[in-house]
Amino acid sequence: MSTTEIRTPDGAEMGAHLSLPGAGEGPGVLVLMEIYGVGSYIKRATERLAELGYVALAPDLYRRIEPGLEIEHDDAGLARALETAQRLDQEGAVEDAVTALDALRGRPEVDGRPVAVLGFCLGGSLAYFAAVASDPDAAVCYYGSAIPEALEQADRISCPVLFHFGTEDPYIPLEAAQRVCAFAEQRPDWECHIQPDAGHAFDNHDAPMFSRPEAAARAWALTREFLARNLA
Repeated sequence: MSTTEIRTPDGAEMGAHLSLPGAGEGPGVLVLMEIYGVGSYIKRATERLAELGYVALAPDLYRRIEPGLEIEHDDAGLARALETAQRLDQEGAVEDAVTALDALRGRPEVDGRPVAVLGFCLGGSLAYFAAVASDPDAAVCYYGSAIPEALEQADRISCPVLFHFGTEDPYIPLEAAQRVCAFAEQRPDWECHIQPDAGHAFDNHDAPMFSRPEAAARAWALTREFLARNLA
């Protein structure tokens, strides 16, 4: 693991967390953060991907409002994270995600190999919009709450997409998740899965209030297979 800086079009530097696979090189996966920032959970997500052979990069999408912000996964932290996410310029965050995607694609450890974008929660929505705005080779969107109301933009996405939701998500009604899955059925390279015993942020092992290990394991197995198939 290491930190790196990405030069942005506005001339600023955006911090990012980088994890390299044992081979030192491989396809790339851009990891887009939850509302807690690039903290322990997101850093571990980059490690999990590196263990699968990917060059994983997690940019600091809070760099425009509170650079380097890492919020605790407790009740007070949740309140702060929700408030901070409300201040986030979503258009700017998508621009930063696309900048980071291009930076990842240009890294010598990736060297022309395919790159994907993968996001959790806030990052799940941003991964979708990054796929709309750019050209990743694949996208994985974990419980992105903005996606159900943005399906009219889906025709601008040209890559395979994997969506994950939970049946008990208080932030994304089941009907909305089912609408995404019904839409995904129309695309031969899209997948959508709704875990029956999961709520929001069920993959986040650092947040006891959200973590659902069994659902997370099932979803991660689907993610692993999806990435292996589309980044080969």
